[in-house]
Amino acid sequence: MTTKYNMVKRAVKSRIIDGIYTPNQKISSESELMKEFGVSRHTVRLAIGDLVSAGWLYREQGSGTFCADRSLIKSNDNTNSQKSIAIVTTYLSDYIFPSIIRGAESKLSEEGYQVSIFSTNNNHEMERGVLEKILSQQFDGVIVEPTKSGSSNPNISYYLKLEQLDIPYIMINAFYDELEPISIVMDDEKGGLLQTEHLIKLGHKNIVGCFKTDDRQGIKRMKGFLKAHRQNNIPVRESHIITYNTEEKQTKPLEELQKLLASSDGSITGLVCYNDELAMMLLELLRNKNIKVPEDISIVGHDDSMLAEISEVKLTSIVHPKSEMGELAANAIIALIDSKHDKTSNYNASSMIYDPELIVRSSTKNMELLEKV
Repeated sequence: MTTKYNMVKRAVKSRIIDGIYTPNQKISSESELMKEFGVSRHTVRLAIGDLVSAGWLYREQGSGTFCADRSLIKSNDNTNSQKSIAIVTTYLSDYIFPSIIRGAESKLSEEGYQVSIFSTNNNHEMERGVLEKILSQQFDGVIVEPTKSGSSNPNISYYLKLEQLDIPYIMINAFYDELEPISIVMDDEKGGLLQTEHLIKLGHKNIVGCFKTDDRQGIKRMKGFLKAHRQNNIPVRESHIITYNTEEKQTKPLEELQKLLASSDGSITGLVCYNDELAMMLLELLRNKNIKVPEDISIVGHDDSMLAEISEVKLTSIVHPKSEMGELAANAIIALIDSKHDKTSNYNASSMIYDPELIVRSSTKNMELLEKV
């Protein structure tokens, strides 16, 4: 629960970021803030004092409190020899994220940058807190994995503030369409198409697709799933598309698949999964129901993570570049920072899209071979 002190502090900071308070503009008085937020003078003074200490505001004796010009702070900070980069990912310690972070961190450290790593837990509120820290500390550049990139983002103004302060940023795995940033991503639509096409070529026609749709990756992979069906003139049943969001990822896919297996649609022979993590969850469900993979149902994952090879059934999956993506992101942000400081530089930053590749293992099988058994 947000304390009253943090509520006041966050509101004033948001008004600065959103441009409601402009550089050198006087902010609301203590009395006005007390009345607006229903808090004591002590609470207001604590919040304002913190923002003054962090360089967001400054006081003039007898005149009041004013919004600081943070672009000047950044200019002064450039005399400091310490170079720093922020890396923001949705998660830190699980799945493919450690590999991505290691790839970026290794290159950045080699080039003399201090690296600070943040996680949003794929939550907009946490993303806002991370961006506030980044803006407060004035990093030289930022590598960001967007939070819930498949839905409208309430924190766009924070990225615009980075641009206003001339702090370069790039996005990995996905991006916010509104910003049209430099990005390094997978061709997720083609990835979804390759997953599904692989099963269709093996003779599967009754295929279920399961996708996380509050991330751009899931939306694109679902598009590829549908495209593969259309290109092969195979109809898709509405019940065979399972969608879920971040908060539902541990429950809804399992619940929906169990319903399908118990219904008249239980004749499904193939599963296309948003990622390997989901594939492992569904594989466990099938094992508990004595449904064999690939003898009864074939499964295709995405990202070719460590999970793809640690289970009893080795997972057919789409390759994700992981550490290579991290290293490329590091090279790109360094080049952007260098070109900003070198006015003679001709560096033209551009986005990159990785072409997906399918690694076939033992979780998929030809339907004709199954019918002969």
